[in-house]
Amino acid sequence: QVQLVESGGGSVQAGGSLTLSCVGSGDTYRNTYMGWFRQAPGKEREGVAAQDNGGVRTYYHDSVKGRFTISQDRGKNAVYLQMNNLKPEDTAMYYCAAGHGYSYRYYARPDAFNYWGQGTQVTVSS
Repeated sequence: QVQLVESGGGSVQAGGSLTLSCVGSGDTYRNTYMGWFRQAPGKEREGVAAQDNGGVRTYYHDSVKGRFTISQDRGKNAVYLQMNNLKPEDTAMYYCAAGHGYSYRYYARPDAFNYWGQGTQVTVSS
């Protein structure tokens, strides 16, 4: 099993920045990619960013390109999401996820990920 714990959420004004962190423990060797998803009330969970363990293949949702950056520290089994120029529409619960078995073409899909954190809330006010 793999356990994922997120941190770093909070409340900011539009234009502000936050960095989310996620640390994995357990059988992390199983996973070949990690990512971030978000879910706003009444909406489906959507992929925000994901990256393979080698940092070669990276996915970003169109709405966050140029504003968000995903990175990893494999030595710490950690993945980060640097979020700049935040907008009110970025408000959501953000989830860290880890997976294996799919190519990068599936990084936007929740069903490509096997393990999930409990989430951290990000609220952006206008």
